[in-house]
Amino acid sequence: MISVNESAMRVVDEIVSNKEYWQVVVEKDATGATIIDAGVKALGSYSAGVAMTELCLAGLGKASIFYGKYGDSALPSIFVETTHPAISTLGCQLAGWQIKTEKYSAMGSGPGRALALKPKEVFEKIGYRDKFEKAILVLESGSYPTREAIDYVSEKCGVPAKNLILMIAPTTSIAGSVQISGRIVETGIHKLMRIGFDLKKILYGCGSAPIAPIHPKVQKAMGRTNDALYYGGEAYYTVDFEDDEKLKDYVARTPSSTAKDYGKPFYEILKAANYDFYNIDPNLFAPAVVSMNNIRTGATYTSGKINDDILRKAMGLQQI
Repeated sequence: MISVNESAMRVVDEIVSNKEYWQVVVEKDATGATIIDAGVKALGSYSAGVAMTELCLAGLGKASIFYGKYGDSALPSIFVETTHPAISTLGCQLAGWQIKTEKYSAMGSGPGRALALKPKEVFEKIGYRDKFEKAILVLESGSYPTREAIDYVSEKCGVPAKNLILMIAPTTSIAGSVQISGRIVETGIHKLMRIGFDLKKILYGCGSAPIAPIHPKVQKAMGRTNDALYYGGEAYYTVDFEDDEKLKDYVARTPSSTAKDYGKPFYEILKAANYDFYNIDPNLFAPAVVSMNNIRTGATYTSGKINDDILRKAMGLQQI
């Protein structure tokens, strides 16, 4: 079985060898860990966000930037595709590891999760774990990890600190915003897992989402980046499924519009929930539009819609 951390090293090598182009800073921590800064002290770029997305996917997917129309507005957008949907998204890209020590906090994504098995129940669902001498993680954070945090990650991944590669960008950065929109395929697969879909039946996934304009305030930026997925994201899956009627039911239950909280900008929903994600209807965490093509029957089903009005309001788009 493929090693996701070994596969991701190709992306790491490309980023490091083109750091000036990506506008990232690469340095060694005192522990020996490699830090790739794409938005803390570094400016970063849209290209760095694309690279960060592909790193999250362990090099098992591709991403590209295009300009998308959303009603009367247009925004830079990202297209993502993967031929290893469950492993690259849930096994790697999912922001499933809350790294928290006394003086540091970050959301962890990337193939290093498959060494630490964070969270364990996801890896049990997809039947995968990795074994490799290096661990690669993407951290959503506004600061570099502390020595304590690096030691913690190193221990959980089972590799020495010198074999850690950590790419970092905050939500308020260009690369940070790009890589969150780049989670559009993973968002749909995670929702499908939650409602009981057999993930082994997903053969291929692709999707697109607008990239949220940067906001300097973290919670506002968090609101915009989530709105990009839930109100502007589209995901398409090629599946091998035995029953079209059951497939139609899954498709109908997947989009974000199935949530009771649907219809307001995410920042307003988050604020009403006292900034606690667990107080938000989990049905919201899904693409705006979901399509599935069944290769067994040739049928394709689509559910949901792009909500241009919410996007315009949430993204602060103003026509002058």
